[in-house]
Formats: sequence, structure tokens, C-alpha cells
Amino acid sequence: MPVPTEFAPSPEVASAAVSPAVPSIPFARSARGTVGLEWELTLVDPSTGAPVSRAPEVLAALAAPDGTPHPFITGELLLNTVELVSDVHTTVPAAIDDLRGQLDELRVVCDSLGIDLIASGSHPFAQWQDQPITPKPRYEKLIDRTRWWGRNMMIWGVHVHVGVEDADRALPLLDGLLTYSPHLQALSASSPFWAGVDTGYASNRSLMFQQLPTAGIPQQFTHWSEFEAYVADMTRTGIIEDHSEVRWDLRPSPRWGTIELRSCDAASTLTEFGAIAALAHCLSDVLTTRLDAGEELTVLQPWFVRENKWRAARYGLDAELIINAEGDERLVTDHLRELVTDLAPVAERLGCAAELASIPGILDAGGSYQRQLRVAAENDGDLRAVVAGLAAELRG
Repeated sequence: MPVPTEFAPSPEVASAAVSPAVPSIPFARSARGTVGLEWELTLVDPSTGAPVSRAPEVLAALAAPDGTPHPFITGELLLNTVELVSDVHTTVPAAIDDLRGQLDELRVVCDSLGIDLIASGSHPFAQWQDQPITPKPRYEKLIDRTRWWGRNMMIWGVHVHVGVEDADRALPLLDGLLTYSPHLQALSASSPFWAGVDTGYASNRSLMFQQLPTAGIPQQFTHWSEFEAYVADMTRTGIIEDHSEVRWDLRPSPRWGTIELRSCDAASTLTEFGAIAALAHCLSDVLTTRLDAGEELTVLQPWFVRENKWRAARYGLDAELIINAEGDERLVTDHLRELVTDLAPVAERLGCAAELASIPGILDAGGSYQRQLRVAAENDGDLRAVVAGLAAELRG
């Protein structure tokens, strides 16, 4: 029936009601299964264990004679942090060797400056008020908006990029990987202490980080156009400036043509980082192969995804995780051992068999958070001993 004239919108209002065009987000072409790694390290005083805000000194010493910055070792949010970024590689061992070479370079400079290095999701006793922010507009804007929560981001992590050949594969792969994100989070958990307190969490970092706008568990989209519409809405309302400010635990990285796994605490050793990266690489390969075959991936309900993240953060390697949509649960260590066996042929083909096979040894020796708690207990709660232990592990 006709709409009465008095209720019909004017042409101007009708025009305004039409949604604006959604800008496209190009997804770079990337060779399937390529690997890139990022590792955040903390600069500490070897005598006190406290963080030192000397990244500008370190980065200046690493620069070329003409002042050109190091191409792969960079600064981060806090002046006490440096980040090692691998080049693009076809295998995990090559990416780990890349980081090992960078760590050796960094170590020479840090030793000459009287600085030590640790790798963990949090510093055992540092206070946020004592940690200056890197003076960059991007960071200053973040802190101005997030205030107390932003200043509390004394966090260090590792990121694993896996190449995806096109945007249509990216989001289904991300949804499939969400089932295994808590396994990676539990394996990497290395932040039991926060500002001098035993938090009772294996990965306190993961819960702190999700306090930032757009951080935390990703939206579960099926089509690339949905992600573009999400970014358009977030940009239009001033929440973000572009897609790079979507800080999900797993996210598509259109600039590089990758899926980026960001849920992990900083691995305390290169061996552990290799294990994390190998597991991520193998899982990505298996899930992509299933997509190629037209198979449905296991995709958990959002409430199961959220619960799994919390369990991995709270209990680490003692977590019982929900592994399918029916709600079946497995102890994460049992499921990890099973995955290592099941993925062994994939790891052999991808060239990371040794790295994947190192996971049971890590489980037997205890994850980083367990080792830190053990050192604290053996030293009457002295957290300086925990820092010294982390520094020794990284050197080892």
C-alpha cells in the first residue's frame, strides 16, 4: 500500500539513509605457507634485573654508518623493548635461524652497553609508571585514548605470519585456527607475574592485552567483504584509522598477505619459539588443505572460543580445552602430544620436523611460566632471580 505523504522520507533523508560505499582492502598476493616471525625482547639491567629504557641507544648502535636503521631490528611501544623481525621464509627453521643471527647481532651491542636481554610475556616486577613510551605519534595517540590501561601494557609477545594465497582463504582459515589458538597460548605462556605479584595466571599478558580497543578475540567472518565492512564501520566512527589497528589475537594482515597469530606470550627461548612456529605452520597447512578439498573446518562457538582463551590464560598447560562444537574437552598437554604425532608427516614435508618434535620435551620440562614460578619458589620469592633465570635461558 502507498506510504502516506506525511510519513514518507524527504529525498534528502532517503539519500542519507543509503549506506556509503565500503572501501575495498586489497589482500597482497603471498606464496602459500611462507613464514615470518616477530619476537619482542626486554632490555634489562644485569645487576638489578629491572628494565632499562635504552632502546634508542641500542638501535642507534645497530644502524648503518650512514644512519640507516637496521632493516629487521626495531623499537616498540616501550623504550625498554626491541623487536626482531624475520624476513619472509619458506620454512620455520630458516626463519628461526634468521632470528638467531639477529639475536647474536643484538647481543654484541647489548653486551658492549652493559645491557642484558630477557624474553617473557611480562616482566616479573616492573612498574608501569617507570616505563617511558617511545615518542611516536602512533603510540602517543594510543596512550592518549586508552590512558591507564594503555600505560599498563608492559607486555611482550611473538607473532607468527603464515602466507595465504588470497583473501577468500584468509577468514575461513582464521576461524579454523581459533580452535587451536589456546593450545599455542598455553604452550607459550610466560607471564605469571605482574608488577611484583604472582597473579595465579599462566598468561596474564593475554588478558591485559584484550583491554585495548579492538584487541582480543577476533570477529568470526566468512567472507572478505564482511571484514571490509567491519573496518569501514570502525574507521567511519573513529575507532581506528585503518585495518592495521585491528589488534585481534588472530588477524588477517592484508599488507603482507598473511594470517597473523598474535595470541602467544613472548617465547623465552628460540627452541620454544621454533616449536610454537612449527605448530602454527603445520596447522595452517592442514586446515588450508582441507579448505582446498571443500571440507568444513571445526569452528567453535564464540562462547567456547572465549572460554578456551580464559582457560589457557588461567591454567596454561593444565587447562582442559573445548576441542569441538559438541563441547568435548581434552587436557591441553594430551591434545598437544596427539597433535605432534598426527602432524609429524606434515612437519616432515614442511621442513620443521625437529621443531615440532621438541614440543613434548617442553611439556616435560615445564613451560616458561612454570619454570619462572619454580625459580621464585626456590629463591624465597625473590623475583630478581626469575629475571636472572630468564636471561640465562635466553643466552643458553
